[in-house]
Amino acid sequence: MIIVLALALAGAIGGGAGAAQAEGGRSSQNRQLLFYNHSYGVLDRETADAIEHSDYLRDFANFEVRTTTGTGGQTWTGRYLYGRETYLELFGVGDLAGQDGALGSAGLGLSTERAGDLATVTERLKDEGVADPVEFLQTRDFGDGVPVPWFDAILTATEYDAFGAWAMEYRPEYFADPRSNTEPASSPGDVGRERYLSDGYRSHLMRDVTSVHLAVTAGDLADTVPLLRAGGFGVRTVAGGGVVAEHGGTTLRFTAVPREQAGLQRVEMSLNRPVRDRHVERIGHSILTVGPGSRAVWTFPDNGTR
Repeated sequence: MIIVLALALAGAIGGGAGAAQAEGGRSSQNRQLLFYNHSYGVLDRETADAIEHSDYLRDFANFEVRTTTGTGGQTWTGRYLYGRETYLELFGVGDLAGQDGALGSAGLGLSTERAGDLATVTERLKDEGVADPVEFLQTRDFGDGVPVPWFDAILTATEYDAFGAWAMEYRPEYFADPRSNTEPASSPGDVGRERYLSDGYRSHLMRDVTSVHLAVTAGDLADTVPLLRAGGFGVRTVAGGGVVAEHGGTTLRFTAVPREQAGLQRVEMSLNRPVRDRHVERIGHSILTVGPGSRAVWTFPDNGTR
């Protein structure tokens, strides 16, 4: 799932942008409604190709290279590392159309765990200064030419520099389709991430994404903060105009930068089991450090260009 497709659809139906400033401490909202689902980044071609063909990553994570057909027949091919509840999606320069295929483009998907919570997020956004959130439906075609409703989503803005975030809620039709390979509901209204993802992570080291650091423009950050706060994250400002969003299991760090410095910077992951030794794997221009202990860190210097 990539924001370029969402924005293309949202642009067709119209919408407004809201901008709210981050405040220190816990969100003004109460119950946590949104949780980190996945993020994506566009890396240099050498690094993206190295990721795609890495034998180490296939051992480290539940790894897949997949082409997806979404709304309107648009397709994209990503490199995926799946955990228990969260995942990472990586592209190379030119893999996506237009500005979304430029070095440093990135996106963030936040999802609900309970059916109906997306509607509450939409109402909360109005309290955060987003008067008219953009709503849309993403579909998926499993290859028979018949789109299946995949998830409902909302955006705070349809224009962006290099980064966009969206909130999403999986549809019951998708869970009901046997081709989705999803799990049964653990309770009434369960539309959660663990149900959506398979248990393939169990036979690998990677368990989940615990922290993501993204460099984004000030404008893109201003459009993201209302969504974080409406979702229940505690958002606090940090030196230099960035923010840190906490609660919900994954820490989100945003640094405000000029467009040419934007992009995915660092991903931290938990492991299924502790490892005794430290292993450093250079993948293209990125560096994945695993252990010691139950933690891995993947860094992308200059978006993987050095």
